[in-house]
Amino acid sequence: QVQVVESGGGLVQPGGSLRLSCAASGSIFRFNYMGWYRQAQGKERELVARITIGGNTKYLESVKGRFIISRDNANNLVYLQMNSLKPEDTAVYYCYAEAVTMYWGQGTQVTVSS
Repeated sequence: QVQVVESGGGLVQPGGSLRLSCAASGSIFRFNYMGWYRQAQGKERELVARITIGGNTKYLESVKGRFIISRDNANNLVYLQMNSLKPEDTAVYYCYAEAVTMYWGQGTQVTVSS
């Protein structure tokens, strides 16, 4: 049974930083893609960043230059370093890992507010 578990959310002031972590386990297939979506209240879920097993990355335009995604293939870990946070980054952040199908974490709240 595949499990995806996030950690690292919380409350931060505008301009601050947070680091999200995610661990995926239980698949007999490699996780070719790992990444993060977010969903703000009243809005659709959107892809924030994703990274392939080979290290290729893709970012939401509004987070380019502020967020950095990285992964540890040996341990099926993925990280999202979020810098220069803005109130509009407030959302529930969901980690996903894709191996034939997509698996989702339970979500972690990120709130950017003074």
